[in-house]
Amino acid sequence: MTDIRTAATLVLLRDGPGAIEVLLLQRPDRGAFAGGWVFPGGKVEPVDTAPDDAVSADLGAAATEASARNAAVRETAEETGLVVAPEALVPLSHWSPPAQLDTKFLTWFFVAEAPDGEIVPQPSEVDAHEWIRPADALKRHGAGDLRLFPPTWITLDTLMAFPTAEAALHAVREHELRVYETKQDAQRGLALWHGDEHYDGSPDTEEGPRHRLHVGALPWRFEHR
Repeated sequence: MTDIRTAATLVLLRDGPGAIEVLLLQRPDRGAFAGGWVFPGGKVEPVDTAPDDAVSADLGAAATEASARNAAVRETAEETGLVVAPEALVPLSHWSPPAQLDTKFLTWFFVAEAPDGEIVPQPSEVDAHEWIRPADALKRHGAGDLRLFPPTWITLDTLMAFPTAEAALHAVREHELRVYETKQDAQRGLALWHGDEHYDGSPDTEEGPRHRLHVGALPWRFEHR
C-alpha cells in the first residue's frame, strides 16, 4: 500500500441535549464520496509536512500522525471556517481501504472539542452541514435518509454512548489507537476487520469471533465479539 495517499479526518464534538453532537458535512454529488455525509477532512498535502516527518514529497503511506494532524486542522478550517489547534486533536483510529475501492486513502481519524464560531462552509466541498447526535445519524442512515460510509458509521457507533464531549475525549485518550485494515466480501455484503474468523477467508462457524459490518442492506448491523 506504499502508493496510497494519506488523508486525515477531524470529528468535532460538542455537548447537546442529553448526548454529544458531531459535525457532519454532505459532499457534492461527485467524486469518491458523492452525496455522502462525512466529517471534515481531506488529503495530506506537502504544506502539512511536520518538521520531524521523514517522508517523501508525495506524502504517501508513510505520512506520520503529525502531518495528518496538520492536514485535519487545515482541511477543517478550509471546509467549515472553524479553527482548531493541532495539539487539541486526539487520535481515534487509522483506516486502510479494501482492495476493491478505485480511490484509496490511508486515513487518520482524530477527535476534538468543537471551537466557538460560525460555520462557513466551502461551497465547492460542502453542500450541507449539520450538528447531529451519533445515534440520530445512524437512525437516519438506516432509514435511507443520510448516506454514510463504513468508517463514518463505525466512528458514530463508537461515540454514541458518550453523554458529553469531555467523556468522549477522555475515553479516546485512554484507549489505544483503533486500527481498521478493511477487507470486503461484496457477495455477502460484509466489511471485515482483524479478529473476524472470515477475515482471511475461513468459513463462518456458529460461535466464531466476529468483527464485521453488514452493509448489504439497510439498516447496517455491526458484530464484534
